Amino acid sequence: MRLSRRYLRFTIAAAAVSFSALPSFSQGGRGAAAAAVTAKAQASVDLTGQWVAVVTEDWRWRMITPAKGDYASVPINAAGRKLADSWDPAKDEASGEACKAYGAAGVMRLPGRVRISWADDETLKLETDAGTQTRLFYFKEPKSQGGDWQGVSQASWETVAAGRGQPNPTGALKVVTSKMRPGYLRKNGVPYSDKAVLTEYFDRTKEPNGDSWLVVTTVVDDPAYLNQSFIISSHFRKETDLSKWNPTTCMAR
Repeated sequence: MRLSRRYLRFTIAAAAVSFSALPSFSQGGRGAAAAAVTAKAQASVDLTGQWVAVVTEDWRWRMITPAKGDYASVPINAAGRKLADSWDPAKDEASGEACKAYGAAGVMRLPGRVRISWADDETLKLETDAGTQTRLFYFKEPKSQGGDWQGVSQASWETVAAGRGQPNPTGALKVVTSKMRPGYLRKNGVPYSDKAVLTEYFDRTKEPNGDSWLVVTTVVDDPAYLNQSFIISSHFRKETDLSKWNPTTCMAR
């Protein structure tokens, strides 16, 4: 799919090179008047609505539960491989941890739909029908202490410089999540620890045929189980028909 490939190259390059040097619209400002403007009013891109995952890559890891020991393409270290090789979904179910693959670092890779809305003027809410999870992105002081599947997410607005396929600067959302309960990058037990830090970039585009796309670039850094950053990109198409929303429970298998 041309859109997915084009934006995969663009967003990964932005994540690895450009974003760290870009200004944040939600921080700083000029005087008291700027400080009083809410994150909702400052939004450099509108991400609200319902989006469906379009899986054109990594089918074997996303559309079905991979076999135990299939951690290809993940920069997993020896400790991570040992833990992945011991994956036991029955044990997860018995211990009440069937949602390990539905935490912040893994849930956006699962097939299904997401809904994005404003919980208040300083907090974006992202809901998933896969596992019926809710993520909150805080532009101000987080209200969560973390320690659950979704951790603590700090958000800021970014600008993406004009470049390949982008004639003008565009807006994007950056979200950094930490303090997550240990979970899985894939449903077959590929782990991330409570020391993991998840950085995401949410970009929206509109195609000539009128379709709107959401591209989520995900960067996971985990000193416990990864040798280097794990970078992936997921694609979602906006829906106007909301009838296909189908919340489901977490499934360990």
